[in-house]
Amino acid sequence: MRTIMSSNQSCRLLVWVCVIVGFSISNTNAQAPNLQKMSPEERTAYMNKVRTASQEDWQKMMDKLNLKLPTLPPPADDPKRPTHLKAKEGTNNWYDEAGNTHVRSGWGNWTNYDEAKANEYKLTDPLVLKNGKPVTTAAMWWKQRRPEILNDYLTEIYGKIPTNTPKVTFAPSGVDSTVLNGKALRKMIVGSIDNSRYPAATPSIPVTYYRPVNASGKLPMMVIVWGSFPQPVANIEKLIDAGWAVALLNTGAIQADNGAGLPEGIIGLMNGGKDRQPEEWGVLAAWSWGLSRVLDYFEKDNTINAKQIGVQGHSRWGKTALLAGALDPRWAIVFASCSGSLGASLEKRSWGETIDNVAGSGEYHWMAGNFLKYGGNWAAMPVDAHELMTLIAPRPLFITGGTKDSWADPKGEFLACVGASPVYTLLGKKGVGTTEMPTPDVSLIDGELAFRNHEGGHVDSLDWPVFLEFANKQFKPKK
Repeated sequence: MRTIMSSNQSCRLLVWVCVIVGFSISNTNAQAPNLQKMSPEERTAYMNKVRTASQEDWQKMMDKLNLKLPTLPPPADDPKRPTHLKAKEGTNNWYDEAGNTHVRSGWGNWTNYDEAKANEYKLTDPLVLKNGKPVTTAAMWWKQRRPEILNDYLTEIYGKIPTNTPKVTFAPSGVDSTVLNGKALRKMIVGSIDNSRYPAATPSIPVTYYRPVNASGKLPMMVIVWGSFPQPVANIEKLIDAGWAVALLNTGAIQADNGAGLPEGIIGLMNGGKDRQPEEWGVLAAWSWGLSRVLDYFEKDNTINAKQIGVQGHSRWGKTALLAGALDPRWAIVFASCSGSLGASLEKRSWGETIDNVAGSGEYHWMAGNFLKYGGNWAAMPVDAHELMTLIAPRPLFITGGTKDSWADPKGEFLACVGASPVYTLLGKKGVGTTEMPTPDVSLIDGELAFRNHEGGHVDSLDWPVFLEFANKQFKPKK
């Protein structure tokens, strides 16, 4: 699968590169070499090796599932290619008049940004059982419908987390009281994962913990899903100034963000270095497992309010935050920023990033192998993004997008919020509150399911102040 190089996708590619480089710098992921010590030529060769290994693993899973891609003409000769697209010299990319990048998936589908062509899908009803019976009570939701949806996600989409995962032991190392101009204490904490069953895999759970210097009592806390490349200092400072504790999780030390790393990390540890089976967990589920172990640790910290620990992620980590919130009900609040397909945007809506893109060899590792069955076969997928949101209900959930982040489909994210709202209502909470897409920078935060489409691109920094307002509403003592 070739690299997508729109402005937002260039940013995402840079993130991917920084993730690999960052792991090496911090020396928390023994599976990655130190790319900083490589020449540009050596670094390029290593990246190509990772892509080749990922492609090979993707093909193995396609073969296990007896799946084949169609034979397609060259993009320039493809009759399905929108006629208004122009090729960029020296690349394989195509662009429209607005500068949006269009790619053709391996299944022959081209990226779409035309609203008239985006909505040829049928939205599943989260309040109807598989046997067709309507869900009319909260008891029916918890005992019957929610387990149906969760099982579909675990077996078909993200993969099943093993029940016999190894013990994790956390240990702090070093405190710095000079960070953020002396406003915060910073502590490094590393979760050591017992790898005795397969010593070749050496995953760990590195956490960077921040706490306001002058804080007292039990604080609310946000766990931010992140890599080890430069930390979001401005976002951390906003939380510290608001009296929150913050923990950043380095996901790559748990599991590498590529298919080449699947025989290593926590997935490789559990598989003994062998290839995955189609129903087994992908990288997003592995990261979510690591997040739950971080939650285990901070729940026991008597300076943290265990009932007010939330999880946040941006882009691929926004996808992870949603999944983590769905899988572990202890997360008190969830904030998913610009998370796109297999995050908050409707999967079967044809706009920007789609099922096909995630099922390609560059991103398939996030998912269970079974997910590949839905590449080019969207209608067959048993769930959609609004149902992932319902697995978080009735807990507070904040979804954000950006007006210039078309790839992540902010309208699709809003429509998913609309689709999830009836479940919030059934459970005695308030959904997004409207079926009309709000204008940019208008914050829908009156209910437990909140949405905002900021004026701007693929960033989360613009939404943290609104998140804090939303969280304060949710966490304030009820009269």
